Amino acid sequence: MTAPRVKLDIDATRDKLAALGLGHAVETLESLLGEAVRAEMPAHVFLDRLLDAERSGREERRIKTMLKMSKIPTGQTLENFDFAFQPAIERSRIETLATGSWIRNAEVILMQGPPGVGKSHLLVSLGVRAIQIGFSVQYYRFDELLTALGADAHIPPSRLKSKKYMSSSVLLIDEMGYNPMNRDEASLFFRLVSYRYGRGAMIITTNKSIRDWTELLAGDEVLATAILDGLLHRAHVLNIKGRSYRLRDLEEALKG
Repeated sequence: MTAPRVKLDIDATRDKLAALGLGHAVETLESLLGEAVRAEMPAHVFLDRLLDAERSGREERRIKTMLKMSKIPTGQTLENFDFAFQPAIERSRIETLATGSWIRNAEVILMQGPPGVGKSHLLVSLGVRAIQIGFSVQYYRFDELLTALGADAHIPPSRLKSKKYMSSSVLLIDEMGYNPMNRDEASLFFRLVSYRYGRGAMIITTNKSIRDWTELLAGDEVLATAILDGLLHRAHVLNIKGRSYRLRDLEEALKG
């Protein structure tokens, strides 16, 4: 006669947890209660474990939701970056950036280098880490960003605050430099950089060295200087040189 009573008590507890919005605790309750009975777990330890399950479940859901909203490509993390293949990248420096202090200071990371050396992988990885430690992130390929800026060109800067490329704590701009900007695009990019200066962090990957930015920015030396001044004043510049990961993978595939 006691077993049904226990079952009813568990169901009642589930209902109360669900009413409080503790869905992850609901899912964990039965298995954790069984473990608690077997191990003669003290009540406060059981409660602590149940709350930990709720907290970790909520955090996992938050990260999953934020990754989806950020549009960050999947599968690239710091854990699967091959530092041994790319000795030009100081692992300790990347690990320091992964702590997020540069985000709190609204700084910029500028990664320069030829195609295939790992710039995009690091950009994505640092973006994922930023979400994990609690920051909002938005990812754009540079051509996508220019399209978004162009669509909003008629909107005054004061009304752009809600746009994700303005409001996100971290703006990821990937693959800048493959096509030069026209004068209007360069001006809109300057507006973005000016607005985010001191307000939000950015990571930019580019195949162009700083000396080539005038050509990239519609040949306008004054505008290029103004943009670089805003970006480099509080910047971490990573010059990445070395072999291409994609060519390495192709070589290995051909060997196989």
